[in-house]
Amino acid sequence: MSFIDSILQCRTLSITGMAKNTGKTVALNYLLEQLRLHGKRVAVTSIGIDGEKTDQVTQTEKPEIELCEGTIFVTSEYHYRQRLLLSEILDLSDDSTSLGRLVTARVLQAGKVILSGPATTGGVRKVLDRMGEYGVDLTIVDGALSRKSHASPAITDGLILSTGAAIAPDLNTIVKKTSELYDLMKLPEYETDYAEELMQMENGIFALTDEGYQSLNIPSSLLSEKYKAELFSHGNKLFISGILTDMMLNFLRMQSEVKNSVIIVKDFTKIFVTPMNLRLFLSKGGSLRVLKRPNLIAVTVNPVAPSGYTIPSEVLVKAMEGVFDVPVHDVLVSS
Repeated sequence: MSFIDSILQCRTLSITGMAKNTGKTVALNYLLEQLRLHGKRVAVTSIGIDGEKTDQVTQTEKPEIELCEGTIFVTSEYHYRQRLLLSEILDLSDDSTSLGRLVTARVLQAGKVILSGPATTGGVRKVLDRMGEYGVDLTIVDGALSRKSHASPAITDGLILSTGAAIAPDLNTIVKKTSELYDLMKLPEYETDYAEELMQMENGIFALTDEGYQSLNIPSSLLSEKYKAELFSHGNKLFISGILTDMMLNFLRMQSEVKNSVIIVKDFTKIFVTPMNLRLFLSKGGSLRVLKRPNLIAVTVNPVAPSGYTIPSEVLVKAMEGVFDVPVHDVLVSS
């Protein structure tokens, strides 16, 4: 099955970059064009902000998101006013972001847009659920791997990961970091009848038991040491609704209950720990699980870094093929 054929099997899809300037927007524009050629009706939104002309960190030029006629998009009021295309508003949501309410619109004349969509997983789900009302074949979510966002790209049917030379100034480090992320993406799912309910939780730590789940009244994993007595009061299976950090993992590793303990997070995007600390935790008898494992469909690569460092495209593709068991593409070469 080809790259595009795999995508056509999905109703929802995320495109997520390992870091800035790894070619995520280029991949998005490529997919939008391919889906247009296949006659598919597409909707697109974003976790956070994407489509700016200039990267706010590196101050380098970025490719802009280009939408063709008929595409439906969801963005904030603020960025809807800045669009460089002709469109009609289909819906103005009651849900608000830091940049205003969410606008759902249809493109009448092709052009460019900045996307700034829902900031929570629940908000993304609501957008995805509503796209059927507009006859959409596939909804694409421009994802994020960032602790700044509460939303997760792993909730979609499929995921495309973008990596590249911007990760590090040498190929070995790029391969190492990408491989480490892929290991997190392959973590096994924790099976529970309460997965959907737990995915909606935004704060706190919960004990998972045969009867269900129990709040430990610990508002954040950052406060685990303060609430040490409560941590294992209902067993050794803990669900952390927020992010898992090195500080939390190291604290757990030092507890006598760590042996046979199971730590569960929503998905790989919530894990911000070093490989060494994870190995130490696992060596103590602990295990790490996720509620939702992503369905990685393909990997795209950008062989050029903003600094000017470049890896030959075929070399980078071959290196990534040694890491992933899914197709790897440089879409600029593929196109």
